[in-house]
Amino acid sequence: MLRCCRAGAAIAARCAPGSPRGLAMAKSKFEYVRDFEADDSVLPNCWIVVRLDGRNFHRFSEQHEFKKPNDDRALHLMTKCAQTVMQELEDIAIAYGQSDEYSFVFKKKSRWFKRRASKFMTHVVSQFSSSYVFYWKDYFKDQQLLYPPGFDGRIVLYPSNQNLKDYLSWRQADCHINNLYNTVFWMLVQRSGLTPVQAQERLRGTLAGDKNEILFSEFNINYNNEPLMYRKGTVLIWQKVNEVITKKIKLPKEEEEKEVEVTRTKTKVVPLHCDIIGDQFWEEYPEILAEDS
Repeated sequence: MLRCCRAGAAIAARCAPGSPRGLAMAKSKFEYVRDFEADDSVLPNCWIVVRLDGRNFHRFSEQHEFKKPNDDRALHLMTKCAQTVMQELEDIAIAYGQSDEYSFVFKKKSRWFKRRASKFMTHVVSQFSSSYVFYWKDYFKDQQLLYPPGFDGRIVLYPSNQNLKDYLSWRQADCHINNLYNTVFWMLVQRSGLTPVQAQERLRGTLAGDKNEILFSEFNINYNNEPLMYRKGTVLIWQKVNEVITKKIKLPKEEEEKEVEVTRTKTKVVPLHCDIIGDQFWEEYPEILAEDS
C-alpha cells in the first residue's frame, strides 16, 4: 500500500500543471539525506551465509518448559520456520540447523536485492521470527507462548566451495559436541540426582570417549543409537517430490464427474538428518554446489 501511494504521488507530480515533461519523480530539498545510506552490497561470486541464533534462548527454553536434553517440538518448529524462509525467499541453495540456530546459504551468483547485506539479513531474520510465532501453536499445543522470541543474525561470505563445505562441517561438528555434552549432563541431573553444578564438575576436562563411557556404563545408553536429528542436526535441500492428489474430471460420454488420482511432481524443501562432513552427501547432491544452479 505504501509503495502504491509513493507511485501515485510520483505520477501526480508528473501530471501537475507546470511540471516539466519527462520528470522521473517529484524532488524535494530533503532528498540529500539519501546520500547517508551506506552501500552494503557484498562481494560478488561468494556464497552468502546468513546464520541466525535464538536470543537468550536458555531463558526462553526454561520459561516454556522445553524437554531436556532435546525437545522434538522445538526442533521441528525451527525446521518448519527454516522451510518457510526457503520457500518465501529466493536463491537459498541449502540450509543447516541445530538447537536454536539455522544457517541459510544463498547461491554464489545470486543478485537478490542487488546482494545488499542488510536485505539478506533482515528478510531472513524477520521471516523466521514471524514464522516461529505463527506456527508455535502447531507444535506446542498445550504450552502458551509467554512472550515473543528474539533472533539475531550475521552474514559471512565464503569464496570457495571448500570454504562453504568446511563452514557447514564446522556447524555439524558443533552440533555433535554440544549434544553429546548435553545428553550426558542431563542424564547426570535427571537420573543420577546431581545438581547442575555437580554435573558440570563431573564433566570438567572429560573427552568425547569419557562421555560415551559414562552414558554406556552408568545409563546403558549407546550414543550412536541416539536419533540422527539430535546428533547430526537438520539439512534442508530442494528435492523433486511426487505428490498424489485427487482431482474431479469429466470423462467423454459421461454425465457425472469422477474422482481420479493424479501424480504431480513438485519441488519442495526436504529435511534430511545425515552426515555432511564427508564426501558422500556432496557426491549425492552435486546440484547444490553447481555454478549454474
